[in-house]
Amino acid sequence: MNKTGFQTPAFGNLRHNPYLCVMNYFDFYGIPEAFQLNEGAVKKKFYELSKLYHPDFYANESEEKQQEILELSTLNNKAYQTLSNPAKRLEYILRLHELVSEGAKPQLPSDFLMEMMDINERIMEVDDAHELGSITGEVLAIEGDMDERLESLTVDYVTLDDTAKESRLNEIADIYFRQKYLLRIKESLDTFASRF
Repeated sequence: MNKTGFQTPAFGNLRHNPYLCVMNYFDFYGIPEAFQLNEGAVKKKFYELSKLYHPDFYANESEEKQQEILELSTLNNKAYQTLSNPAKRLEYILRLHELVSEGAKPQLPSDFLMEMMDINERIMEVDDAHELGSITGEVLAIEGDMDERLESLTVDYVTLDDTAKESRLNEIADIYFRQKYLLRIKESLDTFASRF
């Protein structure tokens, strides 16, 4: 343990150091996996590790040690960028649990898809700014409901047992994919708004 209370990996050749290859950001920061974090504590940990792994402090070390420090410094930067941003943090947790992956097609409920298709058709046929404003209000209300539901699902996540977490993660992933779909609708609204 060092003065930050963070256990540092043994120095050595990075190619043979599985610690760096598998380290997730929560483990790296020594905090439990959670959707809602104390952002001040995350920032404090970032600054502590930035000082600890600053490459300038290792200028006289071996090339291997300098390379490892550079990797740790990079890992710290990536961890902070992800954990300090609620949307990136949410996606990261879902990726850790293999609920989000590149190119995956989510299975959204048919009633939600029908509702979105209806809104999309109405956007395509919109004639004036008032009608567009009405649809925009409807979309923002749906988004607000999703945000509230997400808040209620994530607030106590860290206190759940593994079985409950797995169930909760599936519900959170469902909202995540709905939000992604809704984002496309909002982009369409922005495109049409420029016409009026």
